[in-house]
Amino acid sequence: MGIFGRKTTDSAATTATATAAAVSPDLAALTGDYTIDPSHSTIGFVARHAMVTNVKGSFKDFEGTLHLDGSDPSASAASLDITMDSIDTGSADRDGHLKSADFFKTDEFPAMTFRSTKAEALGGDDYRITGDLEILGTTKQISIDLEFNGAAKDPFGNERVGFEGKAEILRSEWGLTWNAALETGGVLVSDKIKLNFDISAIRNAG
Repeated sequence: MGIFGRKTTDSAATTATATAAAVSPDLAALTGDYTIDPSHSTIGFVARHAMVTNVKGSFKDFEGTLHLDGSDPSASAASLDITMDSIDTGSADRDGHLKSADFFKTDEFPAMTFRSTKAEALGGDDYRITGDLEILGTTKQISIDLEFNGAAKDPFGNERVGFEGKAEILRSEWGLTWNAALETGGVLVSDKIKLNFDISAIRNAG
């Protein structure tokens, strides 16, 4: 069962289900504060390279929190802090270039941050969270589409929730404009970047 109820093809049934979900003790039980578990979570990205292939990468060092409201999704919130020096694309030379003044300037801007400003239930297990993404000291709004993967208690007694998310941004909007022209036309690195999130979060004690 989704955190705020499942989709249904009948509009009247949808309304009834949503109303029931708002007072469901099972859903209300998920309301609370959670800490993202980096060892079981991934924050990744995909960029087009040389117009012909995709290069994938991720950030290995990050921390974040979630506040979930089982009866009112709009009261939910999320926060992320990502260490830019932890970028990993599988190539030390490429990672070094990404950390340099051509891209992330990690000596001057060591972190990338996200702070949510709005949360929405789209129906079923689908949600959208909108917020401020700061890169290189520039803040722009993005929306992340999320799918709720479920809740469970792990063998160590931790109460977990899981989400998968995706978003697309234009890196140039944050001042990430470095590129190189190709002899055959086009550029070396795409402006559009796909962001991927696979999040496991543990409910805070107390």
